[in-house]
Amino acid sequence: MKHFQPTTARFAILLVSILVTAANAGEPLTLNQKDDGYRGIWYMNQPSGDEYVYKYSGGLGTYCAKHRPFGVYCPEVDKTFFCYGGTTKDSNRQLLHMVSYFDHKTKCVPRPTILLDKKTSDAHDNPVISVDDQGYIWIFSTSHGTSRPSYIHRSKQPYSIDEFEFVPATRREGDRRVPITNFSYMQAWYSAGQGFICFLTRYGYPAKRTLLFMTSPDGVQWSEWQRLAAIEEGHYQISAIGRGRAGSAFNFHPQGKGLNWRTNLYYVETRDLGKTWQTADGKPVELPLTEARNNTLVHDYHSKPLNVYLKDIRYDEQDRPVILYVTSKGYQSGPKNDPRTWTTAQWTGDSWTIRPAFTSDNNYDMGSIWIEQDGTWRIVGPSETGPQPYNPGGEVAMWISSDRGQTWKKQKQLTAGSERNHTYVRRPVNAHPDFFALWADGHGRQPSLSQLYFCDREGNVRLLPREMDSDTAVPEIVD
Repeated sequence: MKHFQPTTARFAILLVSILVTAANAGEPLTLNQKDDGYRGIWYMNQPSGDEYVYKYSGGLGTYCAKHRPFGVYCPEVDKTFFCYGGTTKDSNRQLLHMVSYFDHKTKCVPRPTILLDKKTSDAHDNPVISVDDQGYIWIFSTSHGTSRPSYIHRSKQPYSIDEFEFVPATRREGDRRVPITNFSYMQAWYSAGQGFICFLTRYGYPAKRTLLFMTSPDGVQWSEWQRLAAIEEGHYQISAIGRGRAGSAFNFHPQGKGLNWRTNLYYVETRDLGKTWQTADGKPVELPLTEARNNTLVHDYHSKPLNVYLKDIRYDEQDRPVILYVTSKGYQSGPKNDPRTWTTAQWTGDSWTIRPAFTSDNNYDMGSIWIEQDGTWRIVGPSETGPQPYNPGGEVAMWISSDRGQTWKKQKQLTAGSERNHTYVRRPVNAHPDFFALWADGHGRQPSLSQLYFCDREGNVRLLPREMDSDTAVPEIVD
């Protein structure tokens, strides 16, 4: 991918920048300030009026499952770059978009960079990160719905978090180009030699949550938004790219039941950057999908009835999809909707194999799955009961399957005796064994501070420093 040129491309960027700035007058797009520690945002959604206080809440700096990815390992510099939803020193709830890295050579982290103040307390506006094949770091600043603007930034230097510039990106719409100023649930993947492959959501286009797809060779000029699905009241999706495909797993909101209801499991993929779409077995799919019964349906949970909460998707050593999700009887917290069953759906080449893995106590318990070259499957997530039972998160454990999901064994409990629930365990792209997963903690029933953690492949946990008195620090090991 070519670096921005100081001629025609620069002029185009300047022109679109003027238009975007006019549309979002007064927004401080880029701060590029150094912070003196790692502080995650605390967030809550929908007071529930019961002992659990909220539908979900906690330290959600790495929320949500539909934001991907939060980290990328770059072997060229032996660093894992990551982003998260941070906050100010005097507030646990003011959202700042933060960028940093872990240096695998020195085992240190620098002072994180404050990219921008998102002007909200909503963790749905958390950023995601991508790194192009020249080493430039891209941050996609999402928005929850259409009431706030979204931004794209790029580092001014390869493999550097010191300074970012606003990218006034445009997308094709018919025979014209329009600024990209709003997107939700962004999932930004970079494929070497091809560019950006993004799955995203648009509110009210035409469903309440419509699934979209777009690509770009350079991050500046994007393709037309392609609608993937708009069934009844809409969808959530999670996505991934494999060696020869990009795919989305999604559920849907049944008409008239409200957006807290989400059910069924679907999967669709493209092998040619969105020119054509197909099912896992290669059957063509005509988009957008508008009917609940269609050939992308992996499993019918609507008739059971069970809710489906999407967690992660990976491609195995044969480039076949494996989907991780949780099922439950309803959206409310508490034992009445048990069991919360962590489940895998594996495409075997002939059919989908659905298997339970283990259980936890909240719909929003979120972990990630690793599929290793020898066929080992590994899940790291908050499966163990935490200090706020039946609220999101808990204590983190590592689970192993040596038979591709047929059976699971808890290999190690990573956290114990915590004051606050741990949740939203995220897997970096090309995860290095020393920075294997990233997450945050937070109280499940009241506003609190939130700290950030990562672990290595062996399950050793380290705490990112909340306060720093030097330019770099070695994260301490959590016993």
